[in-house]
Amino acid sequence: MDQGMQDVLKKAEVLVEALPYIQKFNRKIIVVKYGGSAMSNEELQKNVITDVTLLKLVGFKPIIVHGGGKAISNWVSKVGKEAEFVNGLRVTDSETMEIAEMVLGRVNKQLVTMVQELGVKAIGISGKDSGLLHVKKKYSDGKDIGYVGEIDKVDPKVLYDLLDNDYLPIIAPIGLDDNFDTYNINADDAACAVAKAVGADKLAFLTDIEGVYKDIKDPESFISRLTCSEADALIASGNIGGGMLPKLGNCTDAVRGGVNRVHILDGRIPHCLLLEIFTNKGIGTMFMPDADASAAANV
Repeated sequence: MDQGMQDVLKKAEVLVEALPYIQKFNRKIIVVKYGGSAMSNEELQKNVITDVTLLKLVGFKPIIVHGGGKAISNWVSKVGKEAEFVNGLRVTDSETMEIAEMVLGRVNKQLVTMVQELGVKAIGISGKDSGLLHVKKKYSDGKDIGYVGEIDKVDPKVLYDLLDNDYLPIIAPIGLDDNFDTYNINADDAACAVAKAVGADKLAFLTDIEGVYKDIKDPESFISRLTCSEADALIASGNIGGGMLPKLGNCTDAVRGGVNRVHILDGRIPHCLLLEIFTNKGIGTMFMPDADASAAANV
């Protein structure tokens, strides 16, 4: 058998391996939180959008929630301001909020364009549209950090309407409070809240790390699957710190809120979404309910 035929057969094997996953998740909602380095690298950006578009074309109902922190910081610097953070949260005065909304809107429409170039209908919205994301003012250890919102209510009707009409919704993490003031929202928090509200079957966080480690200094301690209780114990052990703590909190919160599976994936790996969802081994860390631990080998 020549090399050309072997290559063709390998491609066929990949498709056969993907088939049961395509059947299992047909018409199921998957929320993808898109951020990190995969947003700032043009090639990775195309890979992510291609992956999500493929999911749509094979029967999934994807929703993208995107960040834009690096781009916001760049624009804040351009106007002569210095980005300030408290416990990882951006201090957002009124001027910074205007910049954040402008930048996130620009990023949003860029993603819409990329999806539509691949032949799928997409609509970009923010949490302000149709009252999607309602917030209250968020404080960091009691400190006022400006227009940073904490989601207290999600109205998913607009998302259901878009999905039912065959659109791929792309959400910028901005919301309104009771006074209709505009607030910036952490994109991880927004993705978690949206996934719970729409009853997503999967929530995938694209990050700049491979997944979860028991010991970040030990590459052999990588964890491919975690129950919520195991994640709680890992947090309590004190071995998890920095930006991973809130992300683990979002993962367990989403699972306990009804999301079937949550994944932390390295967005720097080309086609990480497809590798995680459509292959038997997967590449990231998957979170699941405690009750499903015995069935982990079958997901």
